Amino acid sequence: MSEKKVSLLEGFKAFLMRGNVIDLAVAVVIGAAFTQIVNSIVKGVINPLVGAFGTKDLEGYSSCLKGPCVTDPKTGEAIEGIRILWGSVLSATLSFLITAAVVYFLMVLPMAKYLAKRAAMQAAKEGVQETLEVSELEVLKEIRDALVSQRGGPAGDTPGQDPGRGHDQ
Repeated sequence: MSEKKVSLLEGFKAFLMRGNVIDLAVAVVIGAAFTQIVNSIVKGVINPLVGAFGTKDLEGYSSCLKGPCVTDPKTGEAIEGIRILWGSVLSATLSFLITAAVVYFLMVLPMAKYLAKRAAMQAAKEGVQETLEVSELEVLKEIRDALVSQRGGPAGDTPGQDPGRGHDQ
C-alpha cells in the first residue's frame, strides 16, 4: 500500500514539474497582472477621454429599455425601468481589444517570426547535411574506382565483386 502512495506522489510531482505546467502557471499569473494594467488604462485614461469629448464617462453611458429609468442617486441601482449599460460593455470590449493587440503584436507575432526563422535554418541545415551525404557518396565512389584501377581491373566492375575474378565464373 505504501508503494502505491509513493508512486502516486512521485507521479504527481513529475506532473507538476513538467515544463509545460510551470509555463502555464507563469502565463496565468502574468496574464492576470497584465489584465489589471489594461483595465487600469481603460478606466483611468480611455474612459475619461471619452468623458472629455462626450457628456460623461464611458461606463456611464446607458439606455433605458422599458419605461423611464430612474436610479437611486445614493446606490446607483435602478428603481424604475430596465437599464442597458452598453458603456460598460464597450469598456470591456476595449479592454479585450487592447489586451489582444498587445498579446498578438508583442508575443504571438515575434514568436511566429522566430519559429519561421528557426524552421528555415533547420531546413537549410538539413539541406547542407544532405549535400554532405551526397558528396561523401561521390568521394567513396571515386575511392572505389581508384582502388579498382590500381588493382588493374576494369573500372566497370560492380561493387562487392572481386576484381581479380572474371564475370564468367
